[in-house]
Amino acid sequence: MELKNLFKKSNAIDKLRITELQEEELRLKSRINRLRKEIDTIEKDKKCLFNEGIGADLIKKKMIAQELKQLDMSGKLKIKNFLTLHKQYMFVSNLIIIKKYQRDLETTQVWNKIQSLSPENFESALIKVNLSGKGFENILDDLNRIFALDITDSDSDVDEAEKQMFDIWNSVEAGSLNISEAESMLSIEKDIEKSLEKSEF
Repeated sequence: MELKNLFKKSNAIDKLRITELQEEELRLKSRINRLRKEIDTIEKDKKCLFNEGIGADLIKKKMIAQELKQLDMSGKLKIKNFLTLHKQYMFVSNLIIIKKYQRDLETTQVWNKIQSLSPENFESALIKVNLSGKGFENILDDLNRIFALDITDSDSDVDEAEKQMFDIWNSVEAGSLNISEAESMLSIEKDIEKSLEKSEF
């Protein structure tokens, strides 16, 4: 099912079937879980490589730093895919809830807002809210609030990866940083956590 085709011209909620949305939700959840496992594997590989660099000579460190940078780039790409899929998952999951409450929502002002929003703004709004497990009144409050927000997203990423790795190695070798703290500083999973926190209210 191509959700985007249904939302090209208007918010065609009436044309969506809950069973199709639930199938899409399951598909997305499965892909998200698979990506999460791949990201965990990259994290473990990074920790092993990092530990190999402690106390190693400069050439060995240079080689390991390059491998770490490659793993980091691969991990960041997977995280980007993970976050994209997570946004799609939030959208579909929230759509299912809107479909379930459609008749009740049609009697409120929120329904007029839903119908008047462009498909892009509707999708952006639904990605930013979590309606799961909430009662009708709370869903109404969340929808009212989120449709009133002006949503902007900015991603900036400065690459000082190699310098950061050498600084961390130096700190571990000097004894001012323990290995578990160093490993957590190199973790790419914090990017996921930061982004997921933004989508929770």
